[in-house]
Amino acid sequence: MFMSRIRAALWAVCASFPFMLALASLPPASAQATWPQRAVRFIVPLGPGSGADIGARLFADRLATRWGKPVVVENRPGGDGIVAITAFISAHDDHTLLFSPASTFTAHPYLHDKLPYDQADLLPVARVSNTLVAIVAPASLKIGSLEELVALVRAQPGKLNWATATGVSDFLFTSFLKGANLDMSKVPYRDTVQPSTDVAEGRIQMYWGALAIVRPHVQAGKVKLLAFSNSVRAPDEPNVPTVKEAGFPALAFNGLAGLFGPRDMADDIRERIAADIRAVADDPTIGARLQSTGQLVSPGRAAEFAASIDEQRAVVTAIAKEMGIKPAQLSQ
Repeated sequence: MFMSRIRAALWAVCASFPFMLALASLPPASAQATWPQRAVRFIVPLGPGSGADIGARLFADRLATRWGKPVVVENRPGGDGIVAITAFISAHDDHTLLFSPASTFTAHPYLHDKLPYDQADLLPVARVSNTLVAIVAPASLKIGSLEELVALVRAQPGKLNWATATGVSDFLFTSFLKGANLDMSKVPYRDTVQPSTDVAEGRIQMYWGALAIVRPHVQAGKVKLLAFSNSVRAPDEPNVPTVKEAGFPALAFNGLAGLFGPRDMADDIRERIAADIRAVADDPTIGARLQSTGQLVSPGRAAEFAASIDEQRAVVTAIAKEMGIKPAQLSQ
């Protein structure tokens, strides 16, 4: 009886051996296969109506359908983008992503004495778009070019005001004014919508921000487009030069926008998100919608996005070195 039980047990083990081998040969389950498990949140460092906000909402709607989970866009403007960035980092969650222009933070080390976060915590996941970024003036100022704006500032030192939307444009224009020995007064804003209204009303004389924000005032005839900081002209504004074409290459930068994940996000999840971004971007209606809101579709994988950001950082770092500005230390 006892030997019969042993023989039965051995037979069971042997019979199951092929199954065990087959099971062992299966690839391990990936995080990609189970992500997302719940709602995904996009934190945007700019307010409603900004280029990044419009892009985030457009892609969130399509991605929610692909992922079978809600994708919620949460605006956290203010604090030069640091409010949104710290909220994103503090989440410690691969379902919470930062949807942001790279220019929001690439100049942070040179704009703040102490930096409350580590930029290594912003892991590039996917490039999404290139926001068209315009330098504008009130139509009432009756100037038609960047060259005329500079001449006006030189003729009226300290009397004209300016504002920008992101850290890089802020940094570039500050260094430009210093290098050209020009005196303008900076007006800080918490969001990107109010300065576009103020430039339309003539309360500030220069604003550098997303075309999406200023376009209604341009169409109303209250704001004049002087130039785009991008490397290409805006398809819908072909007569407006780039800053390089206008003779001011020091003001050039592209409005790279995309998704960032937490530092420890799994590579296969990043690849999944980037692939889904590209799939959405391949829809011609998405490109048309982005273009109508002042953006160019520009999907890219994590490595491509990271390389583009590094190029922007290199430009900022070179300017900081020329100006003798040392990078901030972490305050944590």
